[in-house]
Amino acid sequence: MKLVIVFGPPAVGKMTVGYELAKLTGLKVFHNHMTIEIALNFFDFGQPEFHRLVNEFRKRIFEEVANSNLPGLIFTYV
Repeated sequence: MKLVIVFGPPAVGKMTVGYELAKLTGLKVFHNHMTIEIALNFFDFGQPEFHRLVNEFRKRIFEEVANSNLPGLIFTYV
């Protein structure tokens, strides 16, 4: 599995860069806010349950992509 990590401070264009890379590589984009937004529906940012859910969602997505026929993914992270 190919894994590209776009890392940087908030609001600098990581997602924009990720989607442009996706156009060039055919890899899927996994923006860090995808899991944050799900968890925020149930728990406040910073609560232990929030962090557990976000970490578990991310881990499972990485595992499933690694075990699939997808060539890899682009992950944005702060």
